Amino acid sequence: MSEAQADARREFELQREVERFVYREGYLQDRHEYDAWEALWTDDGVYWIPANGDDIDPEREMSIIYDNRSRIALRIRQLHTVRRIAQEPKSNLVRVISNIELIDRPAAPATTATANATAGAADADIHVRANAIIFESTARRDTVWGTRCEYVLRRVDGSLRLARKKVMLVNNAKALPTLAFLI
Repeated sequence: MSEAQADARREFELQREVERFVYREGYLQDRHEYDAWEALWTDDGVYWIPANGDDIDPEREMSIIYDNRSRIALRIRQLHTVRRIAQEPKSNLVRVISNIELIDRPAAPATTATANATAGAADADIHVRANAIIFESTARRDTVWGTRCEYVLRRVDGSLRLARKKVMLVNNAKALPTLAFLI
């Protein structure tokens, strides 16, 4: 196999791995499997849903959600308590994820020896974007949520994990219904 073929194969395999990860993450959210979803995050993870535009400064302007790793864990614990029920019964959710695109990825190792030498080291972040349409059905209404998502994925102990997820609701500048699930 030529080096160009090997590079193309690595690129294809990474694309498929990223797609499987993004699909799995969405599935866990749709099924309200938030403990498993939380386990996907790195220790320095950030989960962000901007309000009133996509390019705001979350440190200076309001966001729908702007959680660091400890706040993600707290949010999940709150979802499990009787006193913090956002809705009962939970929404029925299904999402269609599309246009998964690798924007930036770690450089391929130059040789097999280099690959073996760095196999245990943390890889560079993988930047991904995707679109999703989420259908939410509750006892009172059906809602369609359109999103553009940006992910920063990082390999930890051989598996991809979420270091950052930014969910841009396409209508985030308008009044929104209550978001009673993690989108």
